[in-house]
Amino acid sequence: MEKLPLRVLVCGDVEGRLDTLFGRVRAIQSKSGRFDMLLCVGDFFSSTSDAEWAEYRSGAKKAPIPTFVLGANNQETIHCFPHVTGCELAENITYLGRRGLFSGTSGLQIAYLSGTESQDEPTPAYSFSSKDVTELKSSLLSTPNFKGVDILLTSPWPRDVESFANSPGQIDTKKCGSTLISDLAASLKPRYHFAALEKAYYERLPYRFDVDSLQLTYSHCKNSLHLSHLFSFQYLYAFSIIPMSLMDPAELVKQPQDVTENPYRKLRKGTQKTKVLGCAEQEEPACQFFFDLKKHQGKKRFSDGKDRGSTQSKQAKKPPQPTGPCWFCLASPEVEKHLVVSIGTHCYLALAKGGLLPDHVLILPIGHYQSVVDLSSEVMEEVTKYKCALKEFFRSKGKRYVLFERNYKSQHLQLQVIPVPLDYTSEDIKECFITQAQEQQIELLEIPEHSDITQVVQPGTPYFYVELDTGEKLFHRIRGSFPLQFGRAVLASGALLAVPQRSDWRSCTASRPEEAAQAGAFRRDFQPFDFALRD
Repeated sequence: MEKLPLRVLVCGDVEGRLDTLFGRVRAIQSKSGRFDMLLCVGDFFSSTSDAEWAEYRSGAKKAPIPTFVLGANNQETIHCFPHVTGCELAENITYLGRRGLFSGTSGLQIAYLSGTESQDEPTPAYSFSSKDVTELKSSLLSTPNFKGVDILLTSPWPRDVESFANSPGQIDTKKCGSTLISDLAASLKPRYHFAALEKAYYERLPYRFDVDSLQLTYSHCKNSLHLSHLFSFQYLYAFSIIPMSLMDPAELVKQPQDVTENPYRKLRKGTQKTKVLGCAEQEEPACQFFFDLKKHQGKKRFSDGKDRGSTQSKQAKKPPQPTGPCWFCLASPEVEKHLVVSIGTHCYLALAKGGLLPDHVLILPIGHYQSVVDLSSEVMEEVTKYKCALKEFFRSKGKRYVLFERNYKSQHLQLQVIPVPLDYTSEDIKECFITQAQEQQIELLEIPEHSDITQVVQPGTPYFYVELDTGEKLFHRIRGSFPLQFGRAVLASGALLAVPQRSDWRSCTASRPEEAAQAGAFRRDFQPFDFALRD
């Protein structure tokens, strides 16, 4: 079957002039045929647009095409967006939300980030921070085989977008725009990027993303387009697109004759060296939020950083040296190296000694870190890559994984990864953990979506933590004693793996030749998924 392209319209700042906008859309469609959607970046509303908007909200008027808009960029229009996660504002008009990925039934993937950049804490409701960008990047980059998105929508321009390319005229891109948007665009690799707010039209030459890469992955941005407001030249842009997921890989790697270098290369290198605000790996120790799990579903409490201990960023922090022999530091003579199945730059995989199953595996840092919370950003990045590889590996075998960490009476981080049959849903697994926790008077709480363990607990705090391969997480802050085999016991129970006799690892150990054979078998099966062999 022929793959028909989607026909898309994109608009800059509307500023509440809805009748004018939709009148022009109708005129375009009468001449050129129907379009599938309208995407609006910049200021969709204005502080004086309530009367006109009321007619659309009541249903007296209707948008002629499915219209998707970004959120507020100022205090005056916040009231127009009632739900931060997105909602239908009126018939055919949808607010995408503060940040995320919109995936249509066609397969088109649109990443979006609402608001303007802010360095204030707490971040205003009409702004985004480095944390928002980091979380959006993490949620998308952790997807197996991520190659990029079809479209990126932001309101601010990316900083330095004109580097290596044509001039945008009077706009100084070294002063306007957002470095966080530049970092986001460089990471998400959009085929099209649309922005607004500068009251000027600029269509940048296409640029390469992976100029240093030898892999044939999607490699250029066809257009970085910055649209003017409604009553200026070039406020509407029309194009056709076939979703990346439906395209032949050979088509994706083709580069146009006028392709340029990535405008954000120097910026990204600079942020990695200086750790300025906007780098996705930057820690903000002086002013940070933590989720207070004593309240319902992770309400935020403010922290001024005084209880964080060190003010160094995670990127700069070096792992402490073990106080005695460590069974898991890879350089240690105590490590049973016959169980090692993969070695990366900062982490390695090893079969668990006395594992619940033959393919029970551990993700471990090569250096000496006590918990996930203590990891530097570069180590955490490789932990994420191993999670993605293991998810893909176990799914190929009709399984899914459950991961847990016990930061209690342990010296070296061990992320226990145990496969279970794919028949078990996330709800089945979570219910099993929560039920058995309640029986032992252990409070397991679900961490809010798009949050991670580093936002929940400070370094040095004992905790138990469960993560599913969907990203769903359960957490318990340990304040007294805690059963050391709790995670294994839940998984070994009749409700899941039904091997209760294996809940204690000491009763499951095998001979060294048997362990070596199991490790060899795992290593061979895992090889096609092992990024460490390709990097």
